[in-house]
Amino acid sequence: MNIAILSGKGGTGKTTISTNLSVITGANYIDCDVEEPNGFIFLKPSQIKREEVKVDYPVVDSSRCTLCGECAKVCQFNALVKTKKDIMLFEKLCHGCHACGIVCKQSALTFGKRIIGTIEEGQYGNLICKRGILNVGEPMAVPVIRRLLKNLPAGTNLIDCAPGTSCNVVSSLQYADGAILVTEPSSFGFHDLKMAVQLVRSFNLPFGVVINKHITEDDRIQKYCERENIEILGVIPYRRKAAEVYSSGKMIVELPEYKEIFEEIAERLREVFPWNLQ
Repeated sequence: MNIAILSGKGGTGKTTISTNLSVITGANYIDCDVEEPNGFIFLKPSQIKREEVKVDYPVVDSSRCTLCGECAKVCQFNALVKTKKDIMLFEKLCHGCHACGIVCKQSALTFGKRIIGTIEEGQYGNLICKRGILNVGEPMAVPVIRRLLKNLPAGTNLIDCAPGTSCNVVSSLQYADGAILVTEPSSFGFHDLKMAVQLVRSFNLPFGVVINKHITEDDRIQKYCERENIEILGVIPYRRKAAEVYSSGKMIVELPEYKEIFEEIAERLREVFPWNLQ
């Protein structure tokens, strides 16, 4: 079973929830925030194995090319441009769809491969930890995310999604059986939670909400969830000691108060996703 953990905005504590919940539930941890993967900072997995992620790009054979320009016309991403002398390639715009090769009647296009990122896999106790890392300067994270999620470990996997509701998150949700939305009691947190709820509902996924950095005077998210009939899986209080533990790269479940809270969240998860969570 794959449970996606997402948030409408960055900074809500999505990775904090993901890593600590992984330890409490015994679920594998999959870090899909490939532009800024930081879950390994806390889990510190060992026995790391690495695999390069490559994508296709067109290579023009000038001896065959007649400069008809059909390849540039068919490219929806403007990765190919016809000039007076040649076909110019902007390789980082290329999505590797091969449409240019299909329309080329002179068979002047072949395809090479270039590295855009890395997949890492390691162990934290009995748990498998995986993450994708997009190379600096690369604009497209989706190929790395898809490669990361292609062969997931057996059992329960917690998928730590990218922040927001972009195509990176959509790509991760395609592999999910359920979702946890992490939010915070702020105006931005509340606004972006509603966007995340709309996204998850469009996938018809069962989901619940975890309220992080909770302040007792602010109950707007609880009222919203009650109106929308959304299950609140847990409420994590805003405490200085938790911030100190987090900032030192440690797990907040080392604190007895927070360990109890995460155990309660794990129990509620079994109610929301009863068929497979172990």
